[in-house]
Amino acid sequence: MTQAQNSLSRRSFCKYAVGAGVALASLSALSSVAAFAAGPAGGFALPPLPYAENALAPHISANTVGFHYGKHTKAYYDTVNKMIAEQGRAADSLEAVFLEAAGRPDGAALFNNAAQAFNHTFYWKGLTPGGPKAPGGKLASWIDQSFGGFDALKKELTAAAVSQFGSGWAWLVCEGDRLRVVKTSNAENPLQKEQKPLLTIDVWEHAYYLDYQNRRPDYVKAVLDNLVNWDLVAANLG
Repeated sequence: MTQAQNSLSRRSFCKYAVGAGVALASLSALSSVAAFAAGPAGGFALPPLPYAENALAPHISANTVGFHYGKHTKAYYDTVNKMIAEQGRAADSLEAVFLEAAGRPDGAALFNNAAQAFNHTFYWKGLTPGGPKAPGGKLASWIDQSFGGFDALKKELTAAAVSQFGSGWAWLVCEGDRLRVVKTSNAENPLQKEQKPLLTIDVWEHAYYLDYQNRRPDYVKAVLDNLVNWDLVAANLG
């Protein structure tokens, strides 16, 4: 395959994945049931962590995971379920909920809770206590072509995560025929700009303050050096 053909195939894949509404179809590894799909009763169940609460220590403590997952993440799920039940809305996926709500003048509260439920689930599933410390295969090739190497990608992700003013997220995304690093504020998500998310780092203070206080750069470094599930990132790319 020529370089031009390869570029076209990558561009076509990313555009199709987002445009067809299946940007996250490759995330079957999240659980035995799609993590972002509604259950039989129409609500969204909080997906279980794929590891014990203390498994990310010493980089992220069990205390942080207990509060961040057990209280913050759960509250977003509880609230979005309550809101869609009260509004009588049918929903097949969290992304469908927040993308639809983002386009409505009265949709801010539903958007914030649905997008935050999605973002947090994406974050938790992207971490692992014992995964590869660097990507390989197709993902590594894309990183080389888009950033000039793995170290350059880590530098861009670090800069995005550390420089995000206030609460938000740093993301690795697929856009067109390349990978990009972007950051979003509060509950915003790359799918709003037709970018396919591959990895995210939560930089809301509740993600790190119990362990790192105001040392956000130390938290970001700990995640990138020790906890990213690069196998899942590769699966997200497809």
